[in-house]
Amino acid sequence: MLRQRTVKAPVRCEGVGLHSGQRVELTLHPAPPDHGIVFRRTDLPEPISIPADARRVNETTMASTLTAEHRPEVKVATVEHLMSALAGLGIDNLRVDVTAAEIPILDGSSGSFVYLVQSAGILEQPAPKRFLQVLQPVEVRDGDKWARLEPHFGYRLRFSIDFNHPAIDATVQELEVDFATQSYVEAIARSRTFGFEKDVEWLLAHGLAQGGSYSNTIVVGAEGVLNRGGLRSDGEFVRHKILDAIGDLYLVGHPLLASYSAHKSGHALNNRLLRALLETPGAARIATFPKRREAPRLFARDWAAA
Repeated sequence: MLRQRTVKAPVRCEGVGLHSGQRVELTLHPAPPDHGIVFRRTDLPEPISIPADARRVNETTMASTLTAEHRPEVKVATVEHLMSALAGLGIDNLRVDVTAAEIPILDGSSGSFVYLVQSAGILEQPAPKRFLQVLQPVEVRDGDKWARLEPHFGYRLRFSIDFNHPAIDATVQELEVDFATQSYVEAIARSRTFGFEKDVEWLLAHGLAQGGSYSNTIVVGAEGVLNRGGLRSDGEFVRHKILDAIGDLYLVGHPLLASYSAHKSGHALNNRLLRALLETPGAARIATFPKRREAPRLFARDWAAA
């Protein structure tokens, strides 16, 4: 049986919020089967929990932000990198305690969260893993941007970018990752978020990127990448867009069995896609696999050992 997973023990890290610039402590706690991923703001007089749910995403400017039900002032921002790591490692159940309104950015990728989970250890639980299997195509568009989910007995993502900037145009513009044969940890996890030097003043003036630095963001100037050491891979820009998409899509509450493809998509369009999937009758169903041999081959290396 493909089983649900959590961490074996609590594990903690500390960092800064990319947009808020605020110091934040994050602690991952084991959670029981069918608990899901739940964020808990522990800095409030009474801690408030917010489930990782696409319908709780009410802000998508530069990040995916979850909002508490009936308490719109209580938020947890920039959840996508952590959610991406949890998807890649097959973590179904977790309580995520945070001491501020934003998840720490760490090095700008999901690699640090992968390390955090692996340090805690992964525990298989006595309950079947519940997938959301896409049964019919669903697509959303915004001008020349689009995102689509289609039936596929596995999980693969294809993304294309177009920033019209020489430094990005010189790298890989389109990439497909199929987790039946490729490792999330090796192919995606270390790809960092990026931004443009020309936008820094505007971002700061609008209360964004307050915690941004060369240590957590690829900064693209007029002549190229400004970070010492350059890129971690030739396709780091498009790989990070896939990393974000994996995190955004995991807010549906279950690992997907689907083929995702997108052009110039972002947090807003990814969330619209999930909402369209959930609101379309017959578009998806919950699937479990009591026998491993009947399950799709996906995340084979990253889910191999508990």
